[in-house]
Amino acid sequence: MSFAGLFRSSLAPIAIVLTTGAAALAVSQLPTLADNDAIAYATAKSNDPVARLQQRIDRGETTLAFDPKHGYLPAVLEALHVPVSSQGLVFSRTSLQIDHIAPWSPRALYFNDDTYVGWVQNGPILEAVGVDPTLGAVFYSLDQRATDHPVFERQQRTCLICHDSATTGGVPGFIVRSVFTDRYGYAFASVGKDLTTDRTPIDERWGGWYVTGTAGDSPHMGNVIANRLAQEMDDKTAFAASMKRTAGPGITDLHGKFDVSRYLAPGSDIVALLVLAHQSVIHNLITTAGYVARIDAADGEPDSARVKNAAEKLARAMLFANEAPLPGPVKGTSAFAVEFAARGPKDRQGRSLRDLDLERRLLRYPLSYLIYSDGFDGLPEFGHLSGSDRQAIREILRDTKPDFPAGPTP
Repeated sequence: MSFAGLFRSSLAPIAIVLTTGAAALAVSQLPTLADNDAIAYATAKSNDPVARLQQRIDRGETTLAFDPKHGYLPAVLEALHVPVSSQGLVFSRTSLQIDHIAPWSPRALYFNDDTYVGWVQNGPILEAVGVDPTLGAVFYSLDQRATDHPVFERQQRTCLICHDSATTGGVPGFIVRSVFTDRYGYAFASVGKDLTTDRTPIDERWGGWYVTGTAGDSPHMGNVIANRLAQEMDDKTAFAASMKRTAGPGITDLHGKFDVSRYLAPGSDIVALLVLAHQSVIHNLITTAGYVARIDAADGEPDSARVKNAAEKLARAMLFANEAPLPGPVKGTSAFAVEFAARGPKDRQGRSLRDLDLERRLLRYPLSYLIYSDGFDGLPEFGHLSGSDRQAIREILRDTKPDFPAGPTP
């Protein structure tokens, strides 16, 4: 069976087969695959949004204005169509620019469906990640000094030390974590599992993050900072447990915690953080599925157990299998929810996979909007279909097969 067939069968409600513990373990323990000849991550030319922006800069089609306060951040967000409302603020020192991050100067993260941008106060570089349909996450840095010709420098091992590991599925990818931090922002323990996913309960999310917005009356680990230093704690596990007991419900204003005027937006929207956790995991799983399918096909095993496991794991995540229910209505503090939903596309009844629920679960219709992404389209057996081919097939099936779903078709 083709990879497309494997994924499609997994999407059928009556055909979903539960991933066994062994299968899940096999995927999570994949070794680094990026150097395989079928992938050639280090030498392959990327076609991600950041690479395309650099090409426009090189051709003189796009210029980036330098802002005295934020460097190239505002111009880069505009050029890459990344909304300011997506801003999330991280105060744990878990980044490349660790010396510039603290509870009083959090790192700001911004994102859209295929691009991520990181900024820190007084940081020497702007961080950017573009999602390539074949390579997955591709990492860049941009010097935060004014120049006539800004250059996004592609990063390899510096970023991949952490971002190509078992946590990301053994491929270059994304990490959204929840950690306990001391009063200087140094992480000393994880909250729950190492990776935050749709399955992570709200009360285990956002340790090391500022969060604005509410999720009913539910507590979470956002905005929680220890009043001691990590090296002063005799029993870090016990201290972490005591911190969790002090977690409270959401707040809507960060004034007084740090100087919010230094940032493009005053908050760290809870809805944006929910979406960020979802799509970062799906990007990793799409990349893993594409890698193993290409590698095993090159080895003459296109229908290997590893390919089947990757397809099954991706399908289950895209269908929000075992999604942790929301503990109450979620309400953010920015325009993110409205802007996210407005990007569509919509069917003839006005429905969209970007419609948010925010009462019981994240999305109104539990199938990931990343089914529209270039990464999903680029999966083996999908890539040969043009956009017009996909549309024609979808319309024919919708009008000739009564039980065919009206929504998007892989």
